[in-house]
Amino acid sequence: MAKKQAQAGDLKADKAPNVFVRFLRYVEDAKAELRKVTWPTVKETRKATLAVLGFVAVMAVILGLVDLGLSSLIKTILS
Repeated sequence: MAKKQAQAGDLKADKAPNVFVRFLRYVEDAKAELRKVTWPTVKETRKATLAVLGFVAVMAVILGLVDLGLSSLIKTILS
């Protein structure tokens, strides 16, 4: 009988902390992780941004040409 009562007490001790405590722990952990981050310089950020914009422009042209070609093909088939 004593073992069952001890196990019940252990379950209460292992209960997860409330939502507010868990949120605070999450924020503290996030701050600790952000301190470890090596942030890019302005020059690196500018280069990466220009690379992404260039890639988007190239893909827009390619997809536009594919769309134009397929729409012409469909018009030809349907007419």
